[in-house]
Amino acid sequence: MDAWRSGGWERVPRAQRTAEDRTAAVIRVAAVLAVGLALVLGPELARGWLVPLAVLVVATTGYALALLIGELRGRQLVPAWFSTALDGVLVLVACALTGGAESIMVALLPLVVVAAAVRGGAVIGRLAALVAGAGFTVGAVLGSDPDVSLADRWLAGAWWTGFLVAAAVLVGVLVQMLERQLDESAVSRARALAEHEAFLEERDLRARLLAAQQARLDGVRVVLHEFRTPVASLTALTADLAAGRLRGPSQETATRLLAEHAVHLRDMLDGLADVAVTDGSPLGRVRERPVRLAELADAVLDAAGVAPARRVPLAEPPGAVVRCDPQRLRRVLTNLVENAARHSGDAPVELDLRLRAGRLVAEVRDRGPGLPPGQEGVVTAKGVAMGERQGTAGLGLWIVEALVAAMDGELTLSPRDGGGLVAHLNLPLPSP
Repeated sequence: MDAWRSGGWERVPRAQRTAEDRTAAVIRVAAVLAVGLALVLGPELARGWLVPLAVLVVATTGYALALLIGELRGRQLVPAWFSTALDGVLVLVACALTGGAESIMVALLPLVVVAAAVRGGAVIGRLAALVAGAGFTVGAVLGSDPDVSLADRWLAGAWWTGFLVAAAVLVGVLVQMLERQLDESAVSRARALAEHEAFLEERDLRARLLAAQQARLDGVRVVLHEFRTPVASLTALTADLAAGRLRGPSQETATRLLAEHAVHLRDMLDGLADVAVTDGSPLGRVRERPVRLAELADAVLDAAGVAPARRVPLAEPPGAVVRCDPQRLRRVLTNLVENAARHSGDAPVELDLRLRAGRLVAEVRDRGPGLPPGQEGVVTAKGVAMGERQGTAGLGLWIVEALVAAMDGELTLSPRDGGGLVAHLNLPLPSP
């Protein structure tokens, strides 16, 4: 908005020219055309200087149109200070040629002063008003009709000088008010932006805290869910042993199961400790050790409470040993076998473990009702329970999905030929 700064005349950078500059160029053209029309309608205004005024109007029209075309094309043909000063000179010449103190062209001088005050600031505007007023006074004294007294000529010059200075002062005040409002608006926007950024940071922090709290809560729920199976088995085994209902091989099997459940519970407690001291992951830390596939299959079927008559354990190759996290793997397989046994009635439950090219391929096959079409991905979501399990926590298959993802494995659920469901698990094994 400023063409002149700090008492110096500076060319306005191209990037700062706006629609206001084009508007000023349009007003300049309109003013020149208005002067020409006034001379056409009232030739007596020329006071005998019609030809020089006509030449002046034509030349000024060409000059005004050239500036307008330049602005429309985004080019500034002359510096802003030069065009404003030239406008003032042309108006003063027109005033001198059209009656001096009685010239109607003096009405254009306030436009020149306003432009100078807006472009150059309060000081430049007042200086321009004084210069324009002095120029008009000279024109009024020298160019007025003989019947106008010298006192009236000086009075007209003083009047318009004061008017122009007052206009410049008023415009300067308005410009300063506008600049203060713009500064206050900029400060308000900066404060609003800072408050918005602070709000976003606070919201993100709150979201992270809630996510961490939810992760810890999920971890506790997972561990509590996983305690259910070994605790139920321990309760049944200890009750049978205490009542003396187990003898010989059955007692030895029960004792072995008690030891396995104790190890499993210890691992679960370690997972619970991980939840308390780490990032709240419900899966715990990885603890790898060698595991025999055949023993893992029997332990899973025992932990899931599958009766011996319904078990179909398979492990290939015979005597295969893999290095993995048995606690995580057992949790996955136990959940899958439990689901299969629960939905299969009295039908057998098959647990097939195979070692293939550095990967463990496990399948749990049942003869239950299977899943409705399109529900294979839904049933593993947290809180989803279907069939007779509706209304329960719905954590089993969600835990399985989370554990499989943590082990970089893949789990697919698909219908089984002849009825039932096949849970296919494919897990990478760590390098020896």
